[in-house]
Amino acid sequence: MRVAVISDTHLRTATPWFEAVYARYLAPADLLIHCGDHTGYGLWAYLLQHRDCLAVAGNCDGQTLGLEIPPLVDREISGLRVAATHGWGPRPGLAARIATAFAGRYDLIFFGHSHTAEDVVHGQIRMVNPGSLSPGGSLALVDFEPGKCVVQFVGV
Repeated sequence: MRVAVISDTHLRTATPWFEAVYARYLAPADLLIHCGDHTGYGLWAYLLQHRDCLAVAGNCDGQTLGLEIPPLVDREISGLRVAATHGWGPRPGLAARIATAFAGRYDLIFFGHSHTAEDVVHGQIRMVNPGSLSPGGSLALVDFEPGKCVVQFVGV
């Protein structure tokens, strides 16, 4: 199973650049996860065309969109307990703070907020940040097999 993970798009609507990235990397994935900071209903609605899309609210999603999208989603994928959230507070130490907050609940957590691609382990939790999906930024393609996953960062 292939999962495309994105975060921090900061777009009100899908631009031609974003539509091209969607067609090339996101649409073919079995599952699409957005880790917050869509910043507009138009982009969120565009992502909902995907056959299986999960999204969480980020700190820039405002009082309206941020109330419609949950702060945390989770799902079992290939035997792993997987969650997605945005993140909070200062960028230094972000992965460790999130891992501490959800210790014992998940095997893998996708997160955003720092705009920096990252794949680290804190305690028993693998933490993956796809980076910011913007020109010059990145996304993550994650291939799941029973009990494990392989993460590939793609510059866009």
